[in-house]
Amino acid sequence: MDLVQLQRQLVNYRTSLYHEGFLDEQFTQLQELQDENNPDFVVEVVSLFFEDSERLLNELSKALEQQIIDFKRMDARVHQLKGSSSSIGAQRVRQLCVIFRNYCEAQNVEGCLKCLQQVKHEYSIVKTKLESMFQLEQQILNAGGSIPV
Repeated sequence: MDLVQLQRQLVNYRTSLYHEGFLDEQFTQLQELQDENNPDFVVEVVSLFFEDSERLLNELSKALEQQIIDFKRMDARVHQLKGSSSSIGAQRVRQLCVIFRNYCEAQNVEGCLKCLQQVKHEYSIVKTKLESMFQLEQQILNAGGSIPV
């Protein structure tokens, strides 16, 4: 595949992430902060999001396995996840966290369990999609090209 095709593929792929609701305008703002002085800014921020999210999802899973569930603590973890997903523009994850917090507030165990599975699923999808986009960007850079805006 030549460089122009790779760049076109990246633009189309990125556009699809917005149209399908995986990313929102916050991701665009994140990209605008990246420059030649910090060319890996977005990858670094998103990598931190991945690490943080996986830790929080594991903590939430463990919390829901307890005999007595601390819903306030769970809500705090979901709030963190909502904030970090919002900061990178992971729109679907953020939207599910809003619903998840409502279940925490209502102390609805079944709702929390269901929402946790949905959040894990959406997180997994957005992680895979962002990793694919970063790989495509790397292919373009390795071929001597620049990342189209």
